[in-house]
Amino acid sequence: MPRPIWSGSLSFGLVNVPVVMFSAVRDQSLRFNQLHEPDGARIETKRFCAEEGKEVPFEEIARAFDTDDGKTVVITDDELQEVAPRRTRTIDIEAFADLADVDPIYFDHPYFLAPIGEADGTKRAYQLLVEAMGRQERVAIGRFVMRTKEYLVAIQVRDERLALTTMRWGDEIRSTDGIDTGGARKPAKAQLEQAVALIEALGTEWDPPAWEDRYRARLEDVVERKRKGQTIKAPKEATEQPSPVPDLMAALEKSLAEAGSGSGSKSGSGKKAAAKQPPAEARDGDLADLSREELYERAQKEDVSGRSSMSKEELIDVLEG
Repeated sequence: MPRPIWSGSLSFGLVNVPVVMFSAVRDQSLRFNQLHEPDGARIETKRFCAEEGKEVPFEEIARAFDTDDGKTVVITDDELQEVAPRRTRTIDIEAFADLADVDPIYFDHPYFLAPIGEADGTKRAYQLLVEAMGRQERVAIGRFVMRTKEYLVAIQVRDERLALTTMRWGDEIRSTDGIDTGGARKPAKAQLEQAVALIEALGTEWDPPAWEDRYRARLEDVVERKRKGQTIKAPKEATEQPSPVPDLMAALEKSLAEAGSGSGSKSGSGKKAAAKQPPAEARDGDLADLSREELYERAQKEDVSGRSSMSKEELIDVLEG
């Protein structure tokens, strides 16, 4: 069972539902400790005064803010406490919005909300919110304070439970001004049709477990081989730069053919289309067209020893023979 990170109540008008909050995600990244290479000792981080050159105890550390005009403003703990958000144990729902109107760019970190305790009234109130919000297909917008920070949140129904997602404030999203759009010229009709057909051909149902972190898999492979005492060699080819497309139409046509559809019709798109054409990694004579990551994945499936340190050419040689 995950451990709750916050408890309080969800306020909906005059209805208060006691809830606990759990993180809905987990970080699967590999974490490394810093070591002093000659003796293998752990590295410690200490704070030193730039003026006196000596270590500073935590109680002597103050906070300062550098202003645009070059001045430094020192802020005390009492002054920070004065403007800190009022600590409450309530998630206050202030409004409801259509889910389709909320741009995903505003979403930040997801959590689950569960009712507290076995009281029948609490469970009924929780289920009432789940049922009502599920029918409306809307998200509740509100605020709550966790630790010392106030968060804007969106609450919606997921798997018959309430899910809360912290959101970014409106002024945290950067304007698109100054970001290149790729030019004002519209694509040719034939190119656009081919591009749409390619999108259709590559269409599939969203299956999260099918998408794996390939870098983490390679890193875990390196750690395991090091644990067994093997030597890891750096690949000769560190990065690959994609070549420019000389003929956009020809590239679209080739991509569409490889996706298994020549017409782009719905009947030949998605998983059905993919079934007509074997995946690139399984076709003979196509290994040179694959990226190193794709070659590595095939080598991983075939349990090729030493694959992590191989260059693209070395992976091709091993897989071909």
